[in-house]
Amino acid sequence: MKAGSRPVDLKRAMIDPASLFRSPDEVIGNEKLSRENKIEILYSWAYDTAELAVAEEEGMGGGESADMSAVLRALDRITRIEPHSSAPTKQGGFCIGQPHRLT
Repeated sequence: MKAGSRPVDLKRAMIDPASLFRSPDEVIGNEKLSRENKIEILYSWAYDTAELAVAEEEGMGGGESADMSAVLRALDRITRIEPHSSAPTKQGGFCIGQPHRLT
């Protein structure tokens, strides 16, 4: 079974995308995921990546993170999505549970 057609544990994908996908491109290529699911998974991945960068900046072991630019490129390929408009944060405006602005 090719990677793009395998079933996905959505709950796990939303919580820890990197545990199920090798790259953001693999999310986009998965034919079992809806467009909305792909956006949510990638948005979660972007938030996780930002959180790890903040942890690293603050001297905590952040762990291995994805390349933020790869995640943002993948999001851009699906739709033009902007980080949630909010007060500036170290996470760059990525907020869990906040509505997304699609343009």
